[in-house]
Amino acid sequence: MPESKSKFLIPALGAAVIVTGSIAAYMYLKGPFGDSSGALASAKIVPSKAFIATYISTDPQAWAKLQQFGTPEAQKIVAKGLDSLNKDLLTESNISYEKDLKPWVGGVMIAVLPPTSSANPTPNAPPARREPNILMVVGIKDKLAALNFAKKLKQEKGVTTKEIDYKGEKITETIGKGKPSYTTVLNNTYVVLSPEKQTVENSIDTYKGQPSFASKEGANSVFAKNVDVKNTVAKIYVPDYGGMVQQLIATNSQTTTIPPETLKQLKQVKSMVADIGIDDAGVRMKAIANLDPQLSKFQYQNTAAKVVANFPGDTLALINGQGISSWWSAVVEQSKDYPEFKQVVEQARGQLKAVNFDLDKDIFGWMNGEFGFAAIPSNQGILAQLGVGGAFVFDTSDRKTAESTFAKLDNLAKTQKINVAQRNISGKDITEWQIPQQGALLAHGWLDQDTVFMALGGPIGEAIAEPKNQSLDKSDNFKAVTNSLQKPNGGFLYLDMDKTVSLVNRFAVQGQAMPPEASAILSSIRGLGVTATSLDKSTSQVEMLLALKPKTAK
Repeated sequence: MPESKSKFLIPALGAAVIVTGSIAAYMYLKGPFGDSSGALASAKIVPSKAFIATYISTDPQAWAKLQQFGTPEAQKIVAKGLDSLNKDLLTESNISYEKDLKPWVGGVMIAVLPPTSSANPTPNAPPARREPNILMVVGIKDKLAALNFAKKLKQEKGVTTKEIDYKGEKITETIGKGKPSYTTVLNNTYVVLSPEKQTVENSIDTYKGQPSFASKEGANSVFAKNVDVKNTVAKIYVPDYGGMVQQLIATNSQTTTIPPETLKQLKQVKSMVADIGIDDAGVRMKAIANLDPQLSKFQYQNTAAKVVANFPGDTLALINGQGISSWWSAVVEQSKDYPEFKQVVEQARGQLKAVNFDLDKDIFGWMNGEFGFAAIPSNQGILAQLGVGGAFVFDTSDRKTAESTFAKLDNLAKTQKINVAQRNISGKDITEWQIPQQGALLAHGWLDQDTVFMALGGPIGEAIAEPKNQSLDKSDNFKAVTNSLQKPNGGFLYLDMDKTVSLVNRFAVQGQAMPPEASAILSSIRGLGVTATSLDKSTSQVEMLLALKPKTAK
């Protein structure tokens, strides 16, 4: 936690709880009780103008799952960071998270609201960047422990507080070394915090009956949505996705207007909810988006991922899916509503037409089956210095058009004085673009009646045409990263972290190499897996797994 954040949170939390420090409260607060501050309950005191809210669980059992992962080096770095945080807290405020905060802090909701309007704007002044407001709702799971913490904090030096009455509730202004912060305690159950007094006032208004984040249009569906993630540690709620993006753009640019065409595009996604959890494979996130079927033109097509078997086991990155031609048709259809985007499409068509290619037919038209794009290590041939090449594999039901396209590509290469030659590899006729004394720059050919490939680098073309080692779908790392992802699905995005880090380190300039701490953390990650699927015309789901390596002995 940054130093400035700890200075804001610690005195603010304590000053808010001080409000409950009377004898009557003490009698009421006897004994701990369960964490009642669930996400929906917290959302009922967040103002309706909030456009996104995240609920973070403080359940130690869920977070404890992280302890089963990590290399000794990564474990030491994490332990060092936690120790440094505790020392900073002790130095700044004589507060220990483990002893003083952990016993009573329940679930935490962090909501983002539009910037507070300036009461006295300066005439003719240039528009300044307006930061969104942050509101925190912290559940009190053990009121007696909270009261004891408040008593301790009340004795802190250098922290002054002032109570402000607002509609019968006490707002505490806390002034320490930084800017003032504002807190209130509602129903002896929640601590509400913000660096803006008006935001806390708005939360009190909400508590007393004004519209809340929970009552916002679209909120019912996101709070009721079952995302099905084990050991959930955080939930993210976006009732109005287009409105959220519009607000974020407005706070990060000099203009607060968005072209109507862009706004219409954003409104394809109506709402979204995401859960983050920790399971036996690593850190997993699932997000469900509620779409407007009238505006959304594209649906993910489920794929059997058979093309994965065509790539070698040492592949470091892969994207596969189904139906590029359908995706392109959706892009063309939507471009009709966006003049600037339509112009880009037309320019691309014109440029390819100049070299005898029909963008719609020759490039995308025949890509109607499963596809895979991969980055593959290569220490031989023309790409040896780069250390990596690439391969594309396509299934198609229109072999005739695909053959015509590759023939046009070969003729275009010949006009650039590239030697186009034929080879036979394991009974397969392969075409190579050869560079004198350097080897093949590109290779392409048919793996079976319906499957064509194109590879950057001769050795990679050979590995695809004549696989000698284990295929990617059989590799332990690929299975560990992707096997637990939802099925059926629209394809995978896969990243092998060890091979990626090795490639990055290969090109790191001395003095700019990856820091040892970052390298140690990344070495604890097996890889990244992402998949998406269309559950129906109005619902899409995305799942991401940060696959972690099991804990090893120190």
